This record gives sequence, C-alpha cells and structure tokens, in this order.
Amino acid sequence: MRSLTLFLLAVVFHFSAGAVERPNIVWIVVEDMSPHFSCYGETTIETPNVDRLAREGVLFRNAFVTAPVCSTARSAMITGMYQTSIGAHHHRSGRGEVKIQLPNHIRLVPEYFREAGYYVTNKTKTDYNFEWDLSIYDGKEWTERKPDQPFFAQYQLRGGKFRGNANTDKNRFQRLGEKVDTSLVQLPPYYPAHPEIIQDWADYLETVLVVDLEVGEIVQKLKDEGVFENTYIFFITDHGISHARGKQFCYEEGIRIPFVVFGPNLQEGSIRDDLILHIDMAATSMALAGIDIPSHLQAKDLFSNGYQARDYVVSARDRCDETVERIRSVRTANYKYIRNYYPQRPHLQPNRYKEAKTILKAIREWDEKGKLNPIQSSVTASSRPYEELYDLNADPWEIRNLSNDPQYATLLQSMRDKLSEWIEETNDLGQAPEADEMYDSDMEVYLSSRTSEQLVVLRQNIATMKRWANEGK
Repeated sequence: MRSLTLFLLAVVFHFSAGAVERPNIVWIVVEDMSPHFSCYGETTIETPNVDRLAREGVLFRNAFVTAPVCSTARSAMITGMYQTSIGAHHHRSGRGEVKIQLPNHIRLVPEYFREAGYYVTNKTKTDYNFEWDLSIYDGKEWTERKPDQPFFAQYQLRGGKFRGNANTDKNRFQRLGEKVDTSLVQLPPYYPAHPEIIQDWADYLETVLVVDLEVGEIVQKLKDEGVFENTYIFFITDHGISHARGKQFCYEEGIRIPFVVFGPNLQEGSIRDDLILHIDMAATSMALAGIDIPSHLQAKDLFSNGYQARDYVVSARDRCDETVERIRSVRTANYKYIRNYYPQRPHLQPNRYKEAKTILKAIREWDEKGKLNPIQSSVTASSRPYEELYDLNADPWEIRNLSNDPQYATLLQSMRDKLSEWIEETNDLGQAPEADEMYDSDMEVYLSSRTSEQLVVLRQNIATMKRWANEGK
C-alpha cells in the first residue's frame, strides 16, 4: 500500500511539475549562537553573507526557540511541535534502555518531503530525543539526487561550539585574517569584565565569522549547480550562545535567535517584527513546497494569506543532562515573564557540562573574591525568584525584576494566565516529574561514556538531584 501511495504521488507530481517547478528547500541550522550578525545590529564584526540573505530576503527580528538547548529544540524543529507536547522535553533523553516513542500521529518533516518526491539530505547532525527511522534521509549531499529532482537539505553548522575547541576548522579561521580584537568586545552588563570572559566572547564572535563564511560557501554551491534561483534558504540557530544566562535558560540570550528566509517570490528586504518560533520553519517550508500542512502541527506558515501572528510565544526548559529543572517563559512584544518551578535551587545548578566551561569558572572565581556587582552575582545566588517579569523596552538586558512591583500586578496576572492557557492548550507534559526509570536509564548512558574524573562529578550531581527531590527542594 505504501509503495502504491508513493507511485501515485510521483504520477501527480510528474504531470504538475511542467506548470510550476517545485522549489528546493535548504535549512541552515547553527549551534549555540545568538543573533550576533550585522543585520541584527552587531557592530564588532561584519557578516556579509548572512546580511545578503537578509537584505534580499525576509528578516524576522522577533524569532525564538521553544527550548534553549539543542536536542529538545531540534526535536521540536523536526516535528513542527512543541517538545513539551510530544514528550521530548528533557535534553538528551531516551538514550538508554528506556526509549521515547512519538505519538502515532506525529511524523518528522523530512518524511513528508520524501513522500512528496523530494531528495532529502542532512549534513550531518540529528540529535532527536526519540526513536526514529534513519531511512527518512536519502544521504548527506543533495547533489546525489536524480536529474531535476527537487531536494530538501539540512545543513548543521557547529557555530558557537567551535570556540575554544582544539578541533576547530583551522583553515576557515586562517581565512578570517586578524582575530577579533578583545578591546572591542562589549559584554552584556550581567557578565563581569573578567579577562577569560572577554577572550571567550571574542572567540565566540570569530565563530560567527566562520558561520558567515560557511553560509557563503553553501550559497555558492547552489549557484554553481544552477539551483540557487529556485531555492528557499532558511537560516536559524538552534538556540542562543552557551553562557551563564544563555543556552539552557529562558532569558533573551538563550531563546532569541536569528531567522532569515531567502527565496523566489518573497518580498525582498522585508523586515518583520511579529513573534515567531523556530518550529514555524517546518510549516512554512512545507507550504512553499506545495505539501499540505497536517492539522496537528503547532507550527505556523509564516507566508500564508490567512496568517495570524501570535500574541505571545512560550519557551520551556526541562532537565538538561543530569540536572533536573523546569522553567517556562512567556514573551510578548514588550514583556517577558519567567516562572522558575524550583526557586529554592540556584540558577547555576550542578551540571557537569556547564561547570567545565572556563567562563563559569571565571564567574565563580570573581564571586568568591567579591568582585561581582549585584547584577552579575545574581547567577551565583543559592536561590532565585519563583517569578520574574521584565519590561523589555526599558530593560532589554532583563536585570530589573518587576514581579513584586504593585504597579505591574495586573500585567503579572495576565502573563500568568497566558502561561496557564498555553500549558492546558498544548498539554505541557513537563507538569509531571520525569519518571525515575527514564532518568536512571539516561544517567546510565552518561556514566558509561565519561572519563573517570567526569564520573566523580556526574555521580555527585546525580546524588544531589535525588537528594533535593526527596527533600522537596
């Protein structure tokens, strides 16, 4: 039956392709990077290739991820669904003996493209939190497709993960010429001007330059193969910069991303301020390819005639590696509401991955020496507020919490109501704690794949998580 269905689809497309050539779809997804591109106002560096896509395509200034960490964000991206609605909300979950199975009606976006006759490729990362069929991809290179066959291609760029990495692509870095001058680095006010942090930020900006080079190479390849004019290119990141308030957290630094769409028949040079989510790339891509969008998708077609912008967007952070957590944020055009479900725990909970970072060690070093101001030391506090509310126009850095200000009581209640509405409408599965069986299964994977030094830290952290849970903390 499946073969017959595919054959009939092929016949339909054979007779319809003569009238309109089906476009190619390319997704460029960068790791660990915020909108530090010239087209988004970054002035320390210049990013001509991404800027060109934005200048000749559509730039979305208010784009966000549904989750500020890679595997959960990518699980949402590839299904067009909130990770919290499909049980994929815990980072790197389902990797052990206990697996996560998607609900029967949920399918991966590449499957729809493949069934529509597209050649489907991915180069090279997946990182999904559930069991899936490897056959949804035809290969790594779209150039291997049949003559005139349209393609759906995913490019995964390492981006911010390259900074400070001994395995950095040295050839591309050498092509950059001079390194980013640390004297030009402008840190957000919530980070101290520690030499290690300044150097790290400069290293990070260099990875932005590398990404821009890679984007230029992808575009040039499309041009060389004669398919550029009939290709839609989506450029996004999987979440924000990996830092103390970035990756894994629901501040702007963690959830706000670049989102650029280039392609035929789009209004060149458009700048849009509507609130969108990274999952919208799924529905929009399918629509551009003439594929019917399944009714269950929570993603929106951003270019449809009946498009209705969201009044707010919600992002969610749950367990990351061994660290148990639950954070939800509601973001409107002007305000941000954050709910910390474990307020008795520190912002920087024990986490082997993050604590190993030089920047975290630098922050803790200066905290111990009393060299942090009250704003900078908030991330090292032993507890945090249950609720946070920020006026993003007056306070874009999210450093003045208004949740206890009587003048904002009505707004605070409105934001609470929005979160409650979203939790109910989307069936937020994070309401229930993760089952011990799943947590223990995933932790076995971590414990079996780390060095002896890391094992000590992991075991300590796992024990702390279980002890805090028993204490109701």
